Amino acid sequence: MQVHGSVPVLSIIIPVYNEQETLLILLQRVAAVQLDKEILVINDGSTDATREILEAFESKPGFTVINHEHNYGKGHAIRTALAMARGDFVVIQDADLEYDPQDLVKMVRLLSARSTQVVYGSRRLNADNKKHSGLCYFLGGVLVTYVSRWLYGLKITDEATCYKMFDTNLLKSLHLSCERFEFCPEVTAKLAKRKIHIAEVPISYFPRSKKEGKKIGWRDAVEAVWTLFKFKVRN
Repeated sequence: MQVHGSVPVLSIIIPVYNEQETLLILLQRVAAVQLDKEILVINDGSTDATREILEAFESKPGFTVINHEHNYGKGHAIRTALAMARGDFVVIQDADLEYDPQDLVKMVRLLSARSTQVVYGSRRLNADNKKHSGLCYFLGGVLVTYVSRWLYGLKITDEATCYKMFDTNLLKSLHLSCERFEFCPEVTAKLAKRKIHIAEVPISYFPRSKKEGKKIGWRDAVEAVWTLFKFKVRN
């Protein structure tokens, strides 16, 4: 655990690829969250105006901006930022507006209680979340969740959630190898194999469609299932 006095510091990792329509609003919302935090933004080779938007944040206190010259993938971007993370806890934040950064407060509160080292924000536990990005996305998330429960005996309700918060030292110790969207199943599998308890809290969800810029697809659900199986048999 990092030493920052009695108040924990949260490292918020934001991988970005071509999110010029939502990035500025998202960064403003993250900055407004009343937590001690550092914000690590990784521009993963964007070809739109993302880089220009981020230039205004390069000198702002609390922000660190990293530019990849090529698009390597979300998992690679997360690993780049994780190596630089100095907070007690770390969480992944997408650069769209599907998740409400204010939900991070209750996740930090639960981790601070020291009853768990990992908290997932569950969209399924919030009855107010009535919408989803599309039937294929919904079914893909359900499939990955149930495969993770079946293979590893987990009791989680939303494996595919973006909001996953960890003790930073624990996450760094997992030696991640993910390149794209397989970050989620890789980290879930490795935690399960270590018998690490995953707590959940209900979070808000405001889904966007493929037309609105959603990048994950059905192939990523297949890759997620394969990743869960792969790490089940791997030492």
